Amino acid sequence: MNCQNCGANMISGAQFCGACGTRVAANAQPVPDVQSSSSGGGGGGAASGSVASDGVGGHGIHIDSDSRGQGRGYSFEVLHQPSFALAVIQLQAEQSILAEAGAMVSMSANVELQSQMKGGLMGALKRAVGGESAFVSTFTARGGPGEVTFAPGAPGDIAAIEMNNQMFMVQSSSYLAGDANLTVDTKWGGAKTFFGGEGLFVMQVSGTGLLLLTSFGAIHRRHLQPGERYVVDTGHLVAWEASMQYSLRKAAAGFFRTIVSGEGIVAEFTGPGELLIQTRNLAAFAGLLKPFFPTQGSGGGSGFNLNLGG
Repeated sequence: MNCQNCGANMISGAQFCGACGTRVAANAQPVPDVQSSSSGGGGGGAASGSVASDGVGGHGIHIDSDSRGQGRGYSFEVLHQPSFALAVIQLQAEQSILAEAGAMVSMSANVELQSQMKGGLMGALKRAVGGESAFVSTFTARGGPGEVTFAPGAPGDIAAIEMNNQMFMVQSSSYLAGDANLTVDTKWGGAKTFFGGEGLFVMQVSGTGLLLLTSFGAIHRRHLQPGERYVVDTGHLVAWEASMQYSLRKAAAGFFRTIVSGEGIVAEFTGPGELLIQTRNLAAFAGLLKPFFPTQGSGGGSGFNLNLGG
């Protein structure tokens, strides 16, 4: 398929033109196929459905159904979903992509890595307080095309989201990488995020381009109609549209009922809007493993007592 703006050749299912950055219109997706495929059938059905679901005005969270696409100066693909996902980015010459420090798995020898404190000293301090790395890594292909792959530290999925002049709120541990044109900032979240166990700051991502988010476990999408209310455990939140209203409260009425229920603070969202939920909770998983870890004895010795002989 070709870009309607500049005529450049594009891979099937691409949401953005890699040459000029123009977003592909929903009704332009099926152009290479027969006219009858415009309803969502045919070879381009999966990608077409992803675009058609966003509606007018850039609303919704647009996750590529085929986990592949093209952006400004790069193409991407997410492999090995949903348990051990790996994002593969193919960079054109002298093109860059940003990622969290430590997210890189592998890269071509000609890809240059630079780490810096984005936003200066104050920006680094905000990121550190918000539970993120103080440094941001920039990967640039020098002298020709190059490849770089990213993965989260825990088992789980990667959502390839193509933002279209949008703004999302993201749990700090869920941000993996993104288009260099996106604005990623750490914002003051007030008492909401403090009592929600997410720290004093939340990540705010805005602009147009690729955003890679990670989850512990698989990603479950939930779309809320206007006025619809929905409750999510804060440990399962990945991201949500910044326009959505939400409040934090105890999971059950009364302190004692909350304790015996095993649930803590939950977030109650009000539609319209869409949010992403991870199917596993990293803190809960760590709690399950805790009894199996060696413990310190009263005298300061290790929980293990090995006799190797001699």
